[in-house]
Amino acid sequence: MITILVVEDDPKFNKIVCAFLNGQGYRAAGCLSAREAFDKMIDVKTDLIISDIMMPDIDGFKLAALVREQDKTIPILFMSARDDISSKQKGFRIGIDDYMVKPVDMDELILRVGALLRRANIVNEKELTIGGITLNADETTAYLNGKEIPLTVKEFQVLFKLLSYPRKTFTRNQLMDEFWGLETKTSPRSVDVYITMLREKFAECNDFEIITVHGLGYKAVLKPAASLEDVT
Repeated sequence: MITILVVEDDPKFNKIVCAFLNGQGYRAAGCLSAREAFDKMIDVKTDLIISDIMMPDIDGFKLAALVREQDKTIPILFMSARDDISSKQKGFRIGIDDYMVKPVDMDELILRVGALLRRANIVNEKELTIGGITLNADETTAYLNGKEIPLTVKEFQVLFKLLSYPRKTFTRNQLMDEFWGLETKTSPRSVDVYITMLREKFAECNDFEIITVHGLGYKAVLKPAASLEDVT
C-alpha cells in the first residue's frame, strides 16, 4: 500500500487530511512536526510527503531541503496558507513538486496526489520503450531500432518528459522551469530550438510525432504503429 506522510501541526486538520487519504485507499501517517516526520520516515517507507510550511522549530522549507539531501525523487507537496509568489518560488527551488493553497479542496488534493505518484513511478522506472524507441534515464541514451541517436542532456530530458505523457501538452514555461530552473535568464523560446533538433534527429521515426499546440506549447503524439499498449 502507498504510504503518504502528512506533516501538519494543526491536529484537527491533520486528522481530516489523513482520514480523506485513507478513504481513498492510501495509508496516511500523520505527523505534527518535522522531527516526528523524520522519525516516522526511519521506520516506514514513505512514497509521498504532504507538508505545511509554517510549523514550529523546523518549518516546511527546512524539512523539504533536508529530505532532498537524502532523496531526490520522493514527491513533496506543500499545503500552506501562504499564497505569495516568493514562498512558491522558494519551495520549487528547494525541490518540491507541487504547491496547494489553503483552504484545500480535498478532491483536488487526491487528483494531485495521483499525478505526483504516477510521475514518480515513471522517474523510478528509468527506462521508457515505445515501439522501436528506447530511452534510458540512467545512461541518458536514446536508441531507435537498435541504433543510438546522439542527444544532449536537455534534448533527452525534454524528449523523455514528452514521451512519458503522450498527448499531454506542456507549455514552454513548464519545460523551462523543470529543466532550466526558475532563475534562468534563458528565453522560453529556447525550447523551440530543442524541439526542432529533436524533430530532425527523429525524422525517420515512425513511432511518435512532436506536435505544436499553438498558443500553448508541445505534446508528443504516438503514431498508430506505437499504440499506448506499446509504452513500457
